[in-house]
Amino acid sequence: MSQQTQTRYRVGGMDCAACAGKIETAVRRIPGVTDASASATAGTLRVDHTDVAFTTVEAALRPLGYTLAPADTARSTAHHAPDHDHAGHDHTGHDHAAHDHGDHDHEHGQPDNHFDLGTGPWWQTPKARLALACGLALLAAYGVGLVAPVVGHWAFLVALWVGLVPIGRRAMAGAMAGTPFSIETLMTIAAVGAVIIGATEEAATVVLLFLVGELLEGVAASRARASIQGLSALVPKTALLVTGDTTRQVPATDLALDAIVMVRPGDRIPADGTIETGQGAIDESPVTGESVPVHRRVGDAVYAGTINASAVLTIRVTATASDNTIARIVRLVEEAQESKAPTARFIDRFSAWYTPGVLVVGALVAILPPLLLGQSWSEWIYKGLAILLIGCPCALVISTPAAIAAALSAGARRGLLLKGGAVLERLRDITTVALDKTGTLTQGKPAVTNILATTGSEADVLRLAAALEAGSSHPLALAILARAQADGITIPPATQSEALPGEGVSGEVDGKAILLLSPAAAAARTGLAPEFAAQLEAFAAAGKSVSVLLRDGQPLGALALRDEPRADALAGLDALRTLGIHTVMLTGDNARTAEAIGTDLSLEVRAGLLPADKQAIVRELQAQGQVVAKVGDGINDAPALAAADIGIAMGGGTDVALETADAAILHGRVADIAGMIGLSHATMRNIWQNIAVALGLKAVFLVTTILGITGLWPAILADTGATVLVTLNAMRLLAWRPR
Repeated sequence: MSQQTQTRYRVGGMDCAACAGKIETAVRRIPGVTDASASATAGTLRVDHTDVAFTTVEAALRPLGYTLAPADTARSTAHHAPDHDHAGHDHTGHDHAAHDHGDHDHEHGQPDNHFDLGTGPWWQTPKARLALACGLALLAAYGVGLVAPVVGHWAFLVALWVGLVPIGRRAMAGAMAGTPFSIETLMTIAAVGAVIIGATEEAATVVLLFLVGELLEGVAASRARASIQGLSALVPKTALLVTGDTTRQVPATDLALDAIVMVRPGDRIPADGTIETGQGAIDESPVTGESVPVHRRVGDAVYAGTINASAVLTIRVTATASDNTIARIVRLVEEAQESKAPTARFIDRFSAWYTPGVLVVGALVAILPPLLLGQSWSEWIYKGLAILLIGCPCALVISTPAAIAAALSAGARRGLLLKGGAVLERLRDITTVALDKTGTLTQGKPAVTNILATTGSEADVLRLAAALEAGSSHPLALAILARAQADGITIPPATQSEALPGEGVSGEVDGKAILLLSPAAAAARTGLAPEFAAQLEAFAAAGKSVSVLLRDGQPLGALALRDEPRADALAGLDALRTLGIHTVMLTGDNARTAEAIGTDLSLEVRAGLLPADKQAIVRELQAQGQVVAKVGDGINDAPALAAADIGIAMGGGTDVALETADAAILHGRVADIAGMIGLSHATMRNIWQNIAVALGLKAVFLVTTILGITGLWPAILADTGATVLVTLNAMRLLAWRPR
């Protein structure tokens, strides 16, 4: 059995859904290709094949007028498991094989009519030059008509010829490729028919308007593509590589794993990594959308493209340039844009019948009134030709993918990653959100919440406890040391340090014996005052871990530690409740700790759960008619994430999170769950606005054309104008921000 390989390419000149459909059809005919999926919004092509060379694919696309370049390395898929189907809910958006673009086809097949906005200004493109040439020819024709009216008709015919010949060539290429009902075909029929009935001037004007509208469509669509690709520009081109005691400048793309780089204040971080030395504020807004700089210290992870705001750092590289966070975000969004939302699929199926229907209606309007009612042939043929232009489905077909692409880009730039339009649509239907506790609702690591001193000061308690814990890697020890560092405590040295299994640690500090013990171990060694014991019990009831400090056998104080809720957890849950969404915590932690966190957050709690238990609860909620989103870390929550209608990974920088879930929240804010659902609602509103504009303008001009109020050039405005309006309306989503 030949090894199955998946390769991604970048395609130049693909700027509409029809282009993508044409490319898919051509590539699927190559021997050895099992599937192909092109995305006009991302400008990418995915090919599943067995040993098909790049040159073979390029040769298939070159005659159609498209350019090809590798996007990333091929990866073997011979033994990959199929995509998870989330146990019954339909991820139709993940299916690239069945894209049916119907008869909407701009047939941008000729090389001289394609352009890639990424390679130069739009006004230098062949499309712009063609529109300019047609416009100048039309102006010249008007001038000739004023000076020499006798030859004015022929001047307009020449102007028409300048614009119509390329359109006619594309119409013929489309017909030969199996798409006879393209907009170019309708345009050519209408223009030739107008010349036959003597409306040459109007036909030339209509052709110019069509070319201008097509140019504007390409410009607007390319803005969405540039929005997500612009993320790649955030990563600096060079890095300061540390080798021994020297540093040298190298290309950031050449950085290997475990390389050490120096980042000066004000510089962008050149690679994903962990801080080796130094600490300070990191501006993560370019990647996560987080407006407030975050303090990072030794051992913390940092992202490529973020900005070192305060101090010199050295960073150990943990991901190559092709696999850093920004590269994964761009790749994820482009792959998501290749999938189709259910609404888009319906519109594609609808347009497959709609365009031939328009031809039939146009023919009936042109023929029936003269035949049955004795009306003027020229008048009704003119109206029939106008209906052909009104009926083009361009605006309707682009209404959904343009909005989906803009929404996916806007979400990605704010740390909200969604795997396709189907996920984006489904989010608006969520009725219950089930959340993991550790690392999702909480910070994922303990922190000192209370310091209790029976004698002396709280600072003394913290100082002595930190002395005993110095050098330990236990999470509670690290929390105590972090609190001491944050409070500016000078930690004295401890001698004769020793771990006491099941009890705590012991040592000698300042010449005195110090013990840091569990409450039970401390009570067994010395009597605890009732009031002190009651305070310890209150800490335990709040789900906190308690350590008692003894000096020379006498209680000196205690420290309480707990994995605290994220700063925005309560506000984030309130935002979900405001949307009418039920929330529940599913955690494997003990009931007392979970209930304490749940009480603080006013949240229903299900505790002591194994991964299989979480999955069972998700299915139980679904059986009750709930549409469930499961939010977790993407590792021990994997079964529940897969079972949920939508799985959302909290902390999208991890490979597991990106692979397991349908969506990921990069910077881990609970409030972004509601933001993600809000993006879904905003996108669907935008789509329905687009559909209303596309169909509404057509309906208005259809009536006015039959009544004789409007003619050919308003008809083409109904098409190209609606297409531009729909695209520009979709682009408004690029500026979306969560509330």
